[in-house]
Parts: sequence; structure tokens; C-alpha cells
Amino acid sequence: MLKERAEQADQTKEVQVDEYKLILYNDDHHTFDYVIEALIEVCDHDPVTAEQLTLIVHYKGKCAVKNGELKVLQPLCTELSGRGLTASIK
Repeated sequence: MLKERAEQADQTKEVQVDEYKLILYNDDHHTFDYVIEALIEVCDHDPVTAEQLTLIVHYKGKCAVKNGELKVLQPLCTELSGRGLTASIK
């Protein structure tokens, strides 16, 4: 019984660690190719995933492009912002 509770506690901790999302917002300034390339280079997405995420951002206005720990997502958010894209972490 104690082992089960310990495993459940570990699983809860894992969920809390990965609760942050890197959100990319749509704009009217950048091309699809520019955003796709940024997602490939900054977020390490493959070309197909980057294209799909770019389309979601375009049509829905925003999209979570990466999930993970805050300390991992902060530099990615800074890099996307440095490329003129609008991004935030939630």
C-alpha cells in the first residue's frame, strides 16, 4: 500500500513539472515559411509538425507549440520573441 502511494506521489510530481506550455500567437507580418523554420530551429520540431502547428496558429490565433518545464521553455520563448514572433508561457 505504501509503495502504491509513493508511486502515485511520483506520478503527481511528474505531471506538475510538465504543466507549462509555450504559446505562439498569430500575426500578419511573418510568412508561413518563416514561422515553420523558426519552429524547426528553436523548438526542434520536424518539418511536418512545424507546418501543422503553423497552420493551427494561423487559423485559431494561437497554439501551444511546446510543453515542458519552465526553465526549458523560457529560452525558447525568448528566442522566438527575438525573431519577432509573439510567444508566451502559460
